[in-house]
Amino acid sequence: MVASVSNPQPWSYAGHPVHAVTAAPAQPEGPAILLVHGFGASTDHWRYNISVLAERHEVHAIDLLGFGRSAKPAALAYGGALWRDQLAAYVSERIGRPTVLVGNSLGGFSALAAGVALGRQAAGVALLNAAGPFSDEQAPPKGWGAIARQTIGGALLKSPVLQRLLFENLRRPATIRRTLNQVYIDKTNVDDALVEAIRRPSLDPGAFGVFRTVFDIPRGQPLDELFAQLGCPLLLLWGIRDPWINAVGRRAAFQRHAPAATSEVVLDAGHCPHDEVPGLVNAALLEWIDGLSAAAAAPPAADLAPVAASGRTGA
Repeated sequence: MVASVSNPQPWSYAGHPVHAVTAAPAQPEGPAILLVHGFGASTDHWRYNISVLAERHEVHAIDLLGFGRSAKPAALAYGGALWRDQLAAYVSERIGRPTVLVGNSLGGFSALAAGVALGRQAAGVALLNAAGPFSDEQAPPKGWGAIARQTIGGALLKSPVLQRLLFENLRRPATIRRTLNQVYIDKTNVDDALVEAIRRPSLDPGAFGVFRTVFDIPRGQPLDELFAQLGCPLLLLWGIRDPWINAVGRRAAFQRHAPAATSEVVLDAGHCPHDEVPGLVNAALLEWIDGLSAAAAAPPAADLAPVAASGRTGA
């Protein structure tokens, strides 16, 4: 029987309060799971995943500093290094045992970096339409950054006044819903609860300061360098019709650089497959996690075949 989702005891990183939720059965199986949201989202975005995954595993979901119900201090240098260290500290201090890190978009990049930093404490990393650059590319910002540039233009976005106007427009419920409808192929789950989950944190003091970082977030370590340092199994889970990141082309880049033992699942979905087609994502994650013990006993990575898609698709 699964315990209900609850807030754990208060936890902070670098002196700033961090919001997280947890759920687990009476006797958890295998590794713990840590779910990491994307830019502008929060633990609420895992609404259809936590309880299902927690039928068998200890599950945590966390709000990165600057997002959701976590603190949004003005003095922090927001970017990959901060979120990497926040996640690694949470696994070490709060979970305290091998953990699979699962991240969407910006959360995918942060989860990968944390998986490298954690070493043997990372039981696996699963990336859902992950953000982040490769060393041989200068990819333009995606997500909210892309919308901003399409709306106003890159040069004008240096103006704090225009940034504020854009922020006020983007946090309007109608704009949030319109943006979500662009990146969800099946729009069934683009509901009032999701719109409010994104709008509410934007009303917090400090939210505008965090939003401004979308125009100048440090890129952090390239994905290919992180892949080369990763010491645990990797799953690439694609919403292949993602219009924000050109998922087809990005998948090809990931296949060129990912470790040989990487698993891959392709779904007929957009940028947030965990919320758009949660049943398919939950099943894929559980199946992959079930196989981690077998993967640990497999031949060395040099003897394994190159990355291959599972062939799984779903609407």
